[in-house]
Amino acid sequence: MSHIAWDDSYNIGVDFIDKEHQVLFSTMNKLISLSEREEKSEWVCREGIKYLKNHTDNHFEHEEEYMRSIAYNDYETHKRLHDDFRFKTIPALEEEMEYSKFSAESIRHFIGVCIGWVISHTLTEDQAIIGKTGSKWKDIPHEEEQDALEATIIQLSQELFHLKAKMISGQYDGEDFGNVYCCRFTYSGEKKETWEVTLVYEDRLLLKIIGSILNTEYPRVDDMVLNVTRYLSRQFLEQVRERIPAIDLLNLESESLLSHEQLLNYFRRERPSCSLLFSTREGYFAFSAVSAEPLSGKIVSEINHQNAMNVVQEYLDREKEEQQKRKHKILVVDDSEFMRCRIRQLLADRYDLLESDSSISAIKMIAVNRPDLVLLDYEMPICDGKQALEMIRSDKDIADIPVMFLTGRSDKESVKNVKALKPEGYLLKTMPDDFIKKTIEDFFGTE
Repeated sequence: MSHIAWDDSYNIGVDFIDKEHQVLFSTMNKLISLSEREEKSEWVCREGIKYLKNHTDNHFEHEEEYMRSIAYNDYETHKRLHDDFRFKTIPALEEEMEYSKFSAESIRHFIGVCIGWVISHTLTEDQAIIGKTGSKWKDIPHEEEQDALEATIIQLSQELFHLKAKMISGQYDGEDFGNVYCCRFTYSGEKKETWEVTLVYEDRLLLKIIGSILNTEYPRVDDMVLNVTRYLSRQFLEQVRERIPAIDLLNLESESLLSHEQLLNYFRRERPSCSLLFSTREGYFAFSAVSAEPLSGKIVSEINHQNAMNVVQEYLDREKEEQQKRKHKILVVDDSEFMRCRIRQLLADRYDLLESDSSISAIKMIAVNRPDLVLLDYEMPICDGKQALEMIRSDKDIADIPVMFLTGRSDKESVKNVKALKPEGYLLKTMPDDFIKKTIEDFFGTE
């Protein structure tokens, strides 16, 4: 994303609100541009983000004043959406940037979330102010109910999973936050109403949770991980039910697994009455619940004692096929713009490429945007390739990331120096393009 364009469809017909929206778009475009200037990105983006926050605060106040002046019926809900964004989402994103030392990826993540929120909010909730649409968040719980649920989930995350969780959004709408696995449970209530509760886990979070519980390292989500997750999720929801009786989860009627696409379709059909997104240092997860009539038509197979093994395996097979369709992510680390351009032209059609011109910025990039492979130059100023690989191998969170040298150093001593660090390969820049390309294809084909 290099630019977002203002479109007339964003206008709601209230002049000062439309102008303020345009300023928001302009400010975010400036941040996108500034984030590309790595040598000044931290200081400049700190100031730019501060300006964006101030303008957002002023805009929300003006918009809320206008809603009060016309006695807008959904004013309280609309204001809660504003407050959630101001006091939870933005601070959580700022904390993420601080943690990653304002890496380019965390800055662009911040901008991307802001853009997504502003566009979605403008096209739905702001249009609802003047009657063009209806609010999609009419039935969210009262603040004290949501606060109680948030506190309960955070406490249970600590008790059951030993995770320090933080809510970053009270209106999770199915946004993609990585490779996700979704467990949906259907409960009946005392008044025979139906509750649909979905827990959404990022794959790296699942592996951390299950690996910690079973004291085993899992390289990928398999049937064991998923089956343990299902029963942990049941236990988690049982604890929620006991601590918050207002969530009337009386009897578990059915259980199923959703793909991300099915989750999005589900959200389009059944608007969640409560949908919270949480962040941990190990990954993201979401809790969504809706009290409604049973879904008309099953979108997935329900799990029971007779079919559980088959359904779980079929689900994993589908997820594997979907993941195989996704492009592998490669980080190219080289201080030569010419070399990065050569690799870009060679690999961009088959892989998602990230680029870094120094070892230091590469380490930051790896921490927040985990690649499937790092192509690392040996000769770089300040911190060479051997030192960069030593730093990667010394950090347990990224130590397992495959690293392949692509360098001009062909002497035996250089190769010997890095052999103990177990790189995936050692390629020379003088090798033909076809050979380099095939080596990488072979790596991903046999990993």
